[in-house]
This record gives sequence, structure tokens and C-alpha cells, in this order.
Amino acid sequence: MSEQDRNKPQDEVVVSEEALKKAEEFIEKEEGASNRFGGGLGKALTAAAIVMSLVHLYAAYAIIPAFILRAVHVGFTLALSFFLFPAAKRLRHRLHWYDVAFAAISVGIIAYMMYYGEDFGDRATDPNTLDAILGIGLVLLILEAARRTSGWIMPGVVVAFILYALFGPMLPAPWTHRGFSVPQLVGHLYMTLEGIFGVAIDVSSTLIILFTIYGAFLQYSGAGKFFIDFSFAAMGGKRSGAGRTVVLASFLLGGPSGSGVATTVTLGSVAYPMLAKAGYGKDAAGGLLAAGGLGAILSPPVLGAAAFLIAEFLKISYLDVILMATIPTILYYLSIFIMVEMDARKFNIQNVVIEKHATAWALTKSYGFHFLSLIAIVIFMLIGFSPVLSVFWATMVSLLMSFLNRDCALLPFKPAVVSIATALSLSWLAWTLFDPLSANWETVLATALLFGGLAAALWSQMRGKDTELSTRFIKAMEGGSIGVLNVAATCAAAGIIVGVVTLTGLGLKFSSIVLAYADSGSQGLVNLWALFGADRTPALLHDMKLLLTAIFTSAIVWIVGLAVPVTASYIICAVIAAPALILLGVPDFAAHMFIFYYAVLSEVSPPTALSPFAAAAITGGDPYKTTLQSWKYTAPAFLVPFMFVLDNSGQGLLLMGSFKNLGNAPWLSIAEVSITAAIGIAALAGGLQGWLFRKTSGIERTMLIVAGVLLVYPKALLDIIGIGLFALVIALQLLKKPAQGSAD
Repeated sequence: MSEQDRNKPQDEVVVSEEALKKAEEFIEKEEGASNRFGGGLGKALTAAAIVMSLVHLYAAYAIIPAFILRAVHVGFTLALSFFLFPAAKRLRHRLHWYDVAFAAISVGIIAYMMYYGEDFGDRATDPNTLDAILGIGLVLLILEAARRTSGWIMPGVVVAFILYALFGPMLPAPWTHRGFSVPQLVGHLYMTLEGIFGVAIDVSSTLIILFTIYGAFLQYSGAGKFFIDFSFAAMGGKRSGAGRTVVLASFLLGGPSGSGVATTVTLGSVAYPMLAKAGYGKDAAGGLLAAGGLGAILSPPVLGAAAFLIAEFLKISYLDVILMATIPTILYYLSIFIMVEMDARKFNIQNVVIEKHATAWALTKSYGFHFLSLIAIVIFMLIGFSPVLSVFWATMVSLLMSFLNRDCALLPFKPAVVSIATALSLSWLAWTLFDPLSANWETVLATALLFGGLAAALWSQMRGKDTELSTRFIKAMEGGSIGVLNVAATCAAAGIIVGVVTLTGLGLKFSSIVLAYADSGSQGLVNLWALFGADRTPALLHDMKLLLTAIFTSAIVWIVGLAVPVTASYIICAVIAAPALILLGVPDFAAHMFIFYYAVLSEVSPPTALSPFAAAAITGGDPYKTTLQSWKYTAPAFLVPFMFVLDNSGQGLLLMGSFKNLGNAPWLSIAEVSITAAIGIAALAGGLQGWLFRKTSGIERTMLIVAGVLLVYPKALLDIIGIGLFALVIALQLLKKPAQGSAD
């Protein structure tokens, strides 16, 4: 009997409350274990969270100086983190004096900065004693907030970088640097826009929090339930229907959430009974759920927090980042869909009859408006809105569309109409009377929707009518700001790392070391190729050096990702590892997308394999076997990033990096590299599954894996060999007698 059969659950499976609670603990590891307070304190914290959301929504359409917005963002993040995240798990749901003290000191330090305004940064090179003390205090508070929200490892990494900045002169070459005093370091980290308040916090205070608020609006308007129901209704009817349902639902759920773990848990609690009934074992089901959840961080339009940082680092439109992610996302889900089809044969999957109360079309007619806000983000950017304004208006679209179905409405209809109309009138009057030059419809409408909606919610609650509806809006506003706290704290901590790297020149030092190792190794590879008749040309030497640099870089990003969250992993490696690839001629957009994809791989890699571990908690499978299963599902797609760094033709997978470049894009080359990538993924999927049309022999499996790897390397000769091997395996499979029953 196969391992799959031994692990096969009973036909009827119910995910227990205990299993869900255990799975949610992994969400807490990613997002922090939060406090829950009732009474006056709970209402006060809700009010503070709503104010934070309002400030950032207002900043989307109003002009607030970057220095002020970033400082306010950090202030809110720290204060709320100390109230909502306990110092230790055993101290949950209790407020301690030091929590209040830390929050108060955080606000005081930010207020001190804002008091001096832009003049504050003028003395960054020579801070006074009070500046230095407050700067040290802010660094310590950020470390504590990061510890509370994401664990000990991130603060530990930050401390290591700080020590490097202070004691670098004691290190041997090439790691040494001239050294910096504590005041110099603090001035750079605290008083400039190159440290704590640098790029990472800039993106967190604009795009990330707005997308988090947008996701909260979708969640509380019932979009998540619709996406799951739609997937169940659309994908049934075939043996592979259960697996297909998970893949489609993961994509739909993941896009708005941007969280792999949350997507895995949300979907797993609903979909695992169906997978079990179909015939998936515990580990295989968990691996599929984790792989689907991982797609949440890879899928447009949200792509996760790191994607927003790509746009800022490269100074490009976020729409360009979405464009670059399009083909890799298609290839990722193609890989999983292919494996799901193989699962149907390999595990003898049964067709599961899913009780449906409505068809996919009927669901779309009733709740399809949830798709509109997702589409609206892209449309707004295409017509010229900034990414910030695009997600703001997409959020407003989701609010207005929710009224199309009372079950989804975020506000009671009548109070909302009255409050928004009143706010619209007052806003227009105020703008025309006091600032007529800025009296534009966007500003007036935005103000009316925000404050009118809040007024409607509060009015309904005070009247004691439709409190459930009004609470949805309040919870969406609250959830948007609370949901960003762990990412914002991570960004602030990562800003310290970036500040140290820019101050010490560590990025170039690190890249030179990587290139030196790659240069040494490339000589050996060239000599090896020479044994097979290859000429020792400069081009071959460069290709081998680039290959080794890409391998070293992927390993570095993967190792860093084992220790810190995806966002931090990308930020760190973008400044220390990307330069090595760029120095070898890889375009900056391709280098950063390469690092982004390998940072995401940490979601399914121990010891931070939160998605597979959460899935295993739901299925009752072995966490490490589940992780191995998730690797099986994700591995083909994670070889794709090598395609867009090893050869210029591979950049076609990123659609040449921008809409601007598409006008001169070599479409034939793009089509060719996309097709070979798809064939390579299919070959790798078959090799890793050990199954194509039927079970593969050891030789066939080896041929498939070799074919897949060859097709990933964008060279004509290698592509021909890879396609030939794949075709040979297909022929051998078709010549075999049909398998009897299932096998593994």
C-alpha cells in the first residue's frame, strides 16, 4: 500500500475547532499574537485604528509632506503595536504600564521630530545630545515592536547590522570600513530619509496600508466567501475538480489579501474536507493548500508588500510591476494545474459532487460586483491615476458596490445616503469657500465617502439600528490599519538595515565577494565544458559566471528568507545581492524580480514554512512531509526566475519590464520563451510527480527533470534537446499499457 493510501482520511472529514485554532497560531507567527480589549479601552483603540486609516486614506488624495506622513505612520505603528501586541504570549489581553509607557515615548519622539519639521534633518551629520538619545530610543522601540509583531529573528538581524556599522573597522578585509560613531549612525538612521524613514516606510505609509484597507473592505463585504463559492461552483464536475477548486480559490482569495498563510488557513478550513473526500492524503492536500496560498504573494493585483517596494526601488509605476508579474503568475498556476491533473491519475482521485445552491453564473449575477474593484485598480492606473489613488478609488468602488446586495453592504443604506449626501454638500461648501482652487470633484467625493460613511456607521450604532451593518464598516476601517502593523514594523526595522548598508557600502562589498566566488567557479565550469569540445570564449566565461552568480544570489535570498519575513528578505537582498547581478549586465528590473520570487520561496521553507505548517495543522498531516509536498507543487515555477536573468531573451517573460518598452518588444521572442517555459514546467511537473499520463520509470523521470532544467535555460540548442527529451518520454508513456488502478 502506498504512503498516499496509508494517509488517506475517511470520506467524511470535518476540520475541528482545535485544528483551526492550531492553524491560526501560524497566522499569529506571521502577523503577531494580538490583544483583545473590551470596554472603554477597546473602543479607544478602535477609534485610534480608524483615525490611522482615515489619515492614510486622506493622504491618498491630499498633499502631505513625505517627512510628516512617514513620521505619523511610524508613530501610529509603534503606539498601536505596543497596545495590541503583548510583550509575551502569556501576557495577552492584559495591559501593562510599560506598554503604555512605550506607546507614549514613541508618540513623544515622533512629536519631537515634527516640531522641528524639515529643519530636523539639517543637523543629521551633527546631532545634539537630545537628538542622539531620542534616536537611540526610537531604534530600541522599533526593535521591540518588530519583536512583538514578527518574533525575535528580525530584531536579531537588525542588531547584527548595527554592530557591523559600529565595529566594522575591526573586521578583516574586504568587510572592513572606516567606522562610525553612535551619533553619526543615529543621525543617519533617525534624522534622514535614508534609514528608518526611507523607502520601506515610504511604501508602507502609502501603498501597503492602502492595499491592506482595501483588502479589509473586501473581506467584510463578503468577497472572500463569494470567491470560494464561485470556485467550488465553477471547477466541479471532473476528477481533478477538487484540486482545480483549490487553485482557483487561492488565486481569487490571495490577490486581495496578499498573505500566503491567511489564504492557506481560510481556504483550508473549507476545502480540506473536499480534498479528503476526493482521495488526497493529508500531506498531499496540505501541500496543495500551501502552494495555492503561496500564490497569494505572487498574484496581481496585490502581489504582497515586497512588490510595492520593487516599484519604489526602481522608480517605476506599480502597473509595470503588475505587468512583469503577469506571465510568471500564469506559469506558476499552470504548474499547479498540471500537477493537479497528474494527481487525478496518480492518486486515483474521485469526482466529488459538491452541493451547490447556485451555479457559477448565478453567483456571478448576484455577487460578481466583487470582481469590479479588482479590475478597477488596473483600469484606474491605465487611465493615468497613480497607484495610490488607484487603490484608494478601488476601495471606494468596493464600498459603493457592496450596496448592490444587502448581505454584502458595509453600511445601512438609508443612513449612508443621508450622511454621504450631507458630507458631500458640506465638503463642497467648505472647499469653495475656503480653498476654491482645490475644489475638485475627487477631493470632495473622497471626503464625503470617508466621513459620510463613518458618520452613517456611528449614527446607526447610536440609534441601535442596523448595528451589524454599521459594525462591518467600522471593522473594515479598524482592520485595515491593524492589519498593516506587522508589515510596517518590519519595514521600519528593515529601514535600519538599509541605512547601515548605504552608510557602510556593504552592498558593493557583498556583491564583489559574490562575484569573486562566481569568477573562480566559472573557470572550473569552462574547463569542464572544454572537455566536451566547447571553446573557451569570453562569452562562455561570462555565461558561467552569471549562472553561478544567480545560483549564489538565489541561495542567499533563500537563506535570508528562512530567518525574516518576505518583505524584510526582499529589502535586505535588494540592497546587498541585486548589485552583483546588475554588474553582470542583468537589467535592474529583472534582478529585483529574481530576488522577489526567491524571497517568496521562504513561505514554504523551514523553519519559517508557515503556510505548509498551517496547512498540516488543518489536515492533521506531518508538517515536514507537507512542506516537501508543497515544494513539489512550487518547484517548477521557481526555476522560471533563472530564465529572466540568464539570457536577454528570458526578459520577455517580464514583458520587457514596462509598458513603455512593449512598443518595441520582440513579440516572437516573447512567445518563444513563454512556450518553452511552459513546456519546461510541464516536464518538471511530470518529473517531480513521477507521473505523466501514467507512472514514470526512473529513466523517464530523470529525462523529464533534465528536460525541464534545459528548457529553463533560454538557449536554442538546450531548448531543442529539452523538447526532444520531453517528446521521447511522451512517446514512451503512450506506448505503455494503461496502468491498472492507482499507483504511487
